[in-house]
Amino acid sequence: MKNRLTILLIALSLFGCQAETEQTEASASEPTSAVQPDLLNISIVLDLSDRVVQPMQPSQSERDIQVVNKITEIFKNNMKAKGAFKAKDKIRVLFTPAPKDPNINSIASSLSVDLTKLDNKGKKEVYDNITTTFKEGLEEIYAQAIRTKNWPGSDIWRFFKYDAKELCIDPNPQYRNVLVIVTDGYLYHSQSKDRQENKTAFITANFFQKEGFRDNSNWKEKFEKENYGLIASEQSYENLDVLVLEINPSPAHRNDEDIIRAYLGKWFDEMKVGNKVLYHTDLPSNTEKRIESFFRSN
Repeated sequence: MKNRLTILLIALSLFGCQAETEQTEASASEPTSAVQPDLLNISIVLDLSDRVVQPMQPSQSERDIQVVNKITEIFKNNMKAKGAFKAKDKIRVLFTPAPKDPNINSIASSLSVDLTKLDNKGKKEVYDNITTTFKEGLEEIYAQAIRTKNWPGSDIWRFFKYDAKELCIDPNPQYRNVLVIVTDGYLYHSQSKDRQENKTAFITANFFQKEGFRDNSNWKEKFEKENYGLIASEQSYENLDVLVLEINPSPAHRNDEDIIRAYLGKWFDEMKVGNKVLYHTDLPSNTEKRIESFFRSN
């Protein structure tokens, strides 16, 4: 009887080991797509055009810089939550196209951090100084642009056509790729005037007036029926979340915001953007809450 009990216990032990092994193997064979991203890869595109001198309080440049301050704060919190060893996040400020002014371009090129390339000492320096570094750098860039009235502008349409995939998306599934666009919503650059029937590379206040969208209660029907929109890039952006901030329509035509949202929303859908959120300019405290909400979502 004793021998039978011993044999039974050995059999149960072997079965348990086999079940545990099978469970471990099954877990290891799960597809990498199941990995939830916990690292941030953040790109910030700033529209450095005459929008920054529009009369408002706080000024548009102050609002833009406060947006970046909030994002660097989120970046730091993500570093702190992981600790130096696991912190591999990335953040950069982009101007598109790159400013021709060598001083602005030099400062802009310094507003980029890739923690994968730093040791623990370098990461601590980033953690201690990133908010100040980005804030002071942007203050100098905006001050110089305003002083010289040299507006590089922002070719956001061409950025999506050629650059966004390469610059803003890390294919590693551990990363959440985020693109923050700070613009008034009107898209225009002298190098991008393309038009294909009712699809364009630009949307401007004059264009809305000329095409009959303003003072037209049926503008949405016209937009959909006549297939208006922005020319979509052939690139696909499923792995990119886009946050658009500081949309600021003409004070005399507040409904321009609805038209801008229709254009941008359709454009992002056609390029298969993973997640898109658009906000108009507001009190900085409200904008900060919206930024927090966006980064909490996943």
